Amino acid sequence: QEKKIFTVQGPYPIIRRELRARGWVERKVPGTGRQPEQHHPLHYPWLPAEKEEEQCDEDPNGIHDLMSYLVRDRLPNFIWTNFLDATDDELLQQDNIVNHYARVDAFTTKEGLCLSLQNLPWIEQADPNTFFPRCYRLGIMDEREAFIEDFRLTAARSLLKLALEDAGDRPVRTQQVPNSAKGAGWHRSHVSHPKHSTARPRSPLYPELVEEALEVCKQHLGVLQHQDIDRRTPSPCRTCIDWKHFLQRYYRVAHEGAGLVLTKQQRKECQNLLWHLAEQLPQLDMEGKFNIWILKPGAESQGRGIVCTTRLEEVLQLAWSSTAPSVHVGRWVVQKYVERLLTIFGTKFDIRQWFVVTDWKPLTVWFYRDCYLRFCSRPFSLCHLERARHLCNVSVQKCYKTSPDQDPRVPRDKIWSNKQFQEYLAQLGQADAWHQVLVPGMKAAILSALRSAQDQVRFRKGSFELYGADFLVGEDFQPWLLEINSCPTMSPSSAVTRRLCANVQRDTLCLVLDRKNKPTSSIGAFELIYKE
Repeated sequence: QEKKIFTVQGPYPIIRRELRARGWVERKVPGTGRQPEQHHPLHYPWLPAEKEEEQCDEDPNGIHDLMSYLVRDRLPNFIWTNFLDATDDELLQQDNIVNHYARVDAFTTKEGLCLSLQNLPWIEQADPNTFFPRCYRLGIMDEREAFIEDFRLTAARSLLKLALEDAGDRPVRTQQVPNSAKGAGWHRSHVSHPKHSTARPRSPLYPELVEEALEVCKQHLGVLQHQDIDRRTPSPCRTCIDWKHFLQRYYRVAHEGAGLVLTKQQRKECQNLLWHLAEQLPQLDMEGKFNIWILKPGAESQGRGIVCTTRLEEVLQLAWSSTAPSVHVGRWVVQKYVERLLTIFGTKFDIRQWFVVTDWKPLTVWFYRDCYLRFCSRPFSLCHLERARHLCNVSVQKCYKTSPDQDPRVPRDKIWSNKQFQEYLAQLGQADAWHQVLVPGMKAAILSALRSAQDQVRFRKGSFELYGADFLVGEDFQPWLLEINSCPTMSPSSAVTRRLCANVQRDTLCLVLDRKNKPTSSIGAFELIYKE
């Protein structure tokens, strides 16, 4: 009579316990739908056996089972499930509350987010290149051609950076790390090659290579500066340059240590060109100098099928190879790797940031003030491109042991809270970076992604959804959005995530249930950041 019947599908003991504490009765149904982004459902490896048992044994007297039997024929008023699909239709009614929206793949898959953010400039005055590494869907011919052109132009810019570095100039920040791996990436994890030093190998020399790169970059700059005036300007990649020959020589310079010599005039031109290109290209700095790209299955999660490579022909070949048989041919995206990123103790990390959408018309977004960092198992290096160094997903890193050369200050469980990160930033003398750069940047990126996909989502009153956005942090502390996950994992992998995952579930229920009946109720760490 009080409409307090709920259904939970999936491993969510916190949700079940919190609802029962509020006087709700569970209607149990067989589990359906895909598995969420879970790692060890109902398993807590850091807890003693008796504590884990205590976590899972929620009905010692059988009273909840009895109540569930009594409501077995009633439709639930609240549904928390892994995914909303056609099998859930029988559970839906007009006034129940559901924790998912339909058709959110417009921003919760890599392919969908790529397409939605391409359309962002048509929706609002925002440039996705300022927060989302440029991305292309390889199954679409126009985008595949655009990627090939981008790869070539990036190679030309990278060559100018390497040439200036050889000459002893660094007008654009460059990374003091070994050169990139020779060949494609994470499926070739142990490749030996020359390390970067002030005495780079000087043979063979390519005196005409710098001239070709300068000419390409000049033409590109002209297009960028006049793109709204003269649409007939030819693409700089459609010049008389033999691109296959150019790229082969670029690979020798960038990845095999071949040398370059600049004349005084060329050095001045390189500096001037890169300075003007930086005004037009928000990603010029973060893209680095090794032209590394990530190839991703368009609709997979947990790091499955991801490959890193430095060569154009390998990107195109891998997209149609058998590296991930479950992925449809052509359903790949390729994205620029953030080469110039912030590391902690020499180790790559990313940020998992939660937010909740409680309405799409009007769009209403709540940002969670707590989040956590995920570390890799091995020190960051652009010369070794294996997964243990470059994919921060817990589901990937759990397969690797911490390497002996890892800094001992990296947490053993590879997780930090945002509070620990803020303390670290303070030690760097950047205490304000979290509240003044990172958090505003993450909020803006999330809102832009949601607005870009708003027309694609199937709107339903009474629904809400908790999402997990993943961000990298650049050397300038700017956040770069990588992806947004529907149904983010709530299975804890550390003491930090055990606490935070429990808190965000409790606070979500406070937000969508308690506040509905009592607007002044506490909503924990959530804050309203947008309401149309």
